[in-house]
Amino acid sequence: MALLKVTGLRKSYGDNVILDGLDLDVDAHKCVVLIGASGSGKSTLLRCVDLLEVVDDGTIELDGEDITDPRVDADAVRSRMGIVFQSFNLFPHLSVLDNVTLAPRKVHGVARAEAEEKALAMLERVGLKHRASAHPDQLSGGQQQRVAIARSLVNDPKLMLFDEVTSALDPELVGEVLAMLQDLKSEGMTMVIATHEMGFARRAADEVCFLDGGRVLERGPAATVLESPRQARTQAFLSSLHT
Repeated sequence: MALLKVTGLRKSYGDNVILDGLDLDVDAHKCVVLIGASGSGKSTLLRCVDLLEVVDDGTIELDGEDITDPRVDADAVRSRMGIVFQSFNLFPHLSVLDNVTLAPRKVHGVARAEAEEKALAMLERVGLKHRASAHPDQLSGGQQQRVAIARSLVNDPKLMLFDEVTSALDPELVGEVLAMLQDLKSEGMTMVIATHEMGFARRAADEVCFLDGGRVLERGPAATVLESPRQARTQAFLSSLHT
């Protein structure tokens, strides 16, 4: 059984259809990379999975549970997954440690000492334990993004979602964040990653999905989709990246 199963997902804003009957399944411990032009639905899909958007139709199942059922506890569902955006969304007035412990303490009722112990372990995992007392504006963009990843990992999620997490970074900082994602993959984390970093997709993805018109138009092993795409739209998109 897939850890994440999306079936017939539809989402529109007024007359603008963003997701048009999209299907996607992600097996546990796999890394699925979403590629496609801006507006193809990658970010909206991730926001729907994290219940940040209300879907118009279709279902999303997490570990066999229909999380689009209006009776589900959205906060409880979100505690089982993490999402990281291109903007770091760190609280500038809080230290790195307080940013990472905020949700466990305020949302999940974890005692401060326990939350801080776990947060420090997570910061060590992303190589930033020594900056625990710093504030976000004292960190580089790459460091801030790694703190955002640590904040999402601190609740032991079953699924991690990444939405263009390197697009706001200076080129020289992209590598450290992509290396962090590859470390997570090697540890068996189930991930769905929207990215324009084709080199990363080629190295890390178990499957690449090309989104077009609000649907998964083509999917398969990274080498197949990126090197020998079958669909003309996929070919045109990949060609545009090299022009």
